Amino acid sequence: MGRRIGSVALIFLSLLVWFPLLLLVLCSFLGEQEIIGCFGGVLLSNGNPVKFHLLPSYPTLQGYVELLLDSPGFFVMFWNSCLQVFPILAGQLFIAVPAAWAFTHFSFPGKKLLFHLYMLLMILPFQVTMVSGYLVLDKLHLLDTYGAIILPGIFAAFPVFIITKTFRGIPVPLLEAAETDGAGEFRMFWHIAVPLAKPGIWSAMILSFLEYWNTIEQPMTFLKTKSKWPLSLYLPNITADKVGVSFCASIIMMLPAVLLFLWGQSYLEQGIAASGLKE
Repeated sequence: MGRRIGSVALIFLSLLVWFPLLLLVLCSFLGEQEIIGCFGGVLLSNGNPVKFHLLPSYPTLQGYVELLLDSPGFFVMFWNSCLQVFPILAGQLFIAVPAAWAFTHFSFPGKKLLFHLYMLLMILPFQVTMVSGYLVLDKLHLLDTYGAIILPGIFAAFPVFIITKTFRGIPVPLLEAAETDGAGEFRMFWHIAVPLAKPGIWSAMILSFLEYWNTIEQPMTFLKTKSKWPLSLYLPNITADKVGVSFCASIIMMLPAVLLFLWGQSYLEQGIAASGLKE
């Protein structure tokens, strides 16, 4: 009996989590008149009560057609997001993975202090470092360029932290045995450490993609030209008379992140458990 009650409670909580997404998907098939009829009290402040139908009375693809065929700005910002996010991920692979290996495998003066500084930078919100970051990027003449988003992202502390934890889970006797067999530092790193740490590396890349794909504050601060804005700034600039387009844009923007999460779910689970790897 207790197990059934627990199952019902978990199902109810799951429905609460999924309900906003379900509402978003269903609303993307509403026509303009039906949207006004359902949400006019919120969107137009006309005092009418908010209504919601489980299924659209007159489902339509008008919002998707208008977004994909009559909104060139959407594709510009989608491409801008790709030009900003994927270079960040590539740069993090080249920077974060060797840095994490250095924190794990090498001893050098100030190692603990530097790692603690990394953790401090990781927990500081963007608002704290916004002014200093703005001044540095201004001195480098990178403001209002893609580099203003890419460069700070490449040197983010979070991937270093995650991958370091993964490298620390590799059994030390395994590395000692490889060193005894004549393996050099690079060979141990590339042929042993990186393959064993692959779940943690993928976890860091997936989480970084989710973060920078949806980032808003950095582009708003460092990019002044609207033609360089990423897709995350497209939705806040949709006017109230195009709410249907906003629903559709939300679905398309969310789709890559959801698909990547579903594809990499096993890597995320393995990456979390990687630090508990036993000898």
